[in-house]
Amino acid sequence: MMTVYFDNASTTPVDPRVMDKMSKCLGADGTFGNPASTTHGFGWLASEEVEWARDTIAQTIGADPREIVWTSGATESDNLAIRGVVEAMRHSTGRSKIITLETEHKAVLDTCANLRDVDVVYLKPDADGVLNLNRLAEVLDDNTLLVSVMLVNNETGVVQPIQEIARLAHQAGAVMHSDLAQSVGKLDWTVETLGIDLGSLSAHKIHGPKGVGALYVKRGSCRIAEQQHGGQHERGMRSGTLPTHQLVGMAEAYRIAAEESGLEIQRINGYRDRIETAIEAIGGIRINGARGVPHIVNVTIDGVDAERLMAAMPEVAVSTGSACNSATLEPSHVLQSMGLSRQEGLSSLRISVGRMTTDEEIDLLLDTLSYAVSQLRSAA
Repeated sequence: MMTVYFDNASTTPVDPRVMDKMSKCLGADGTFGNPASTTHGFGWLASEEVEWARDTIAQTIGADPREIVWTSGATESDNLAIRGVVEAMRHSTGRSKIITLETEHKAVLDTCANLRDVDVVYLKPDADGVLNLNRLAEVLDDNTLLVSVMLVNNETGVVQPIQEIARLAHQAGAVMHSDLAQSVGKLDWTVETLGIDLGSLSAHKIHGPKGVGALYVKRGSCRIAEQQHGGQHERGMRSGTLPTHQLVGMAEAYRIAAEESGLEIQRINGYRDRIETAIEAIGGIRINGARGVPHIVNVTIDGVDAERLMAAMPEVAVSTGSACNSATLEPSHVLQSMGLSRQEGLSSLRISVGRMTTDEEIDLLLDTLSYAVSQLRSAA
């Protein structure tokens, strides 16, 4: 049985060009050395690869290489940004409030929930998933230390007005953080156009390897306290031996995305249009959230339980939401915050396409979805 993959918002297959670049940093005939070893050539060569990767990532997002701090992924970057700012700046500024959205990734929500002596304000978005700027302005005050809002929602693809959010945050004297994991290669932005102070980056959402990411830290705008100790690496912000092959893989993935995203976005927008046309023809299916990035489509299917639907089409790999929550049968916190009922949440699917998606796979998805929905509705 042919199985097609439509869960690219969860993770993406690694691009062969990325794998080739990574493999050259692994063997005895490659740059396998410890980048922190400064007494021999093996370490020097590895360090050169690491700095090439840092320069490449910085260039693709419009940053200074010194503003890139390596991490194990966007989850660690979110933790480092939020905890780091609180520990480094709360007492010196006298501020102790964080503002975030109810629809943020769990890496942000759980981190905020585990902070002590901090007032966290969770804002509810409008029904389309977008933050109401007036609502934000009402809660911003001179006690606000940090605002954390993701650029692209990982479940709905909704794009937030980060530039305006950052402007309001800065007017109140607060630091602005954004989880950028789902936006690389999907939107045209730089850290300067967004106006952020901190930005969390990931590799595996853009056909790079899992287990590696970075945090953008704008020079001179804020301070973060190290959360992982053991050698004062990364200019004292994150200790640990750097995995050269992972960093090189991430940088190559970002380089490819920067060069090819224009045509890729155009092609995926075409797929999005086909999906929307097909679900309109099926009927009783509505898209959740304002149209954002083209690669994520979140839908609620009237009269059909999402778990049963996925079981009825095993040849298609889709999801009910974030992979971080896939072990629970509870509906998405993102959809519930947008006003969907529990049952509507349990009748919702996330379809996400990627670079490797083909026309034939779109055909199979739409034919399979149409047939499965029809069969389940007939049996109800």
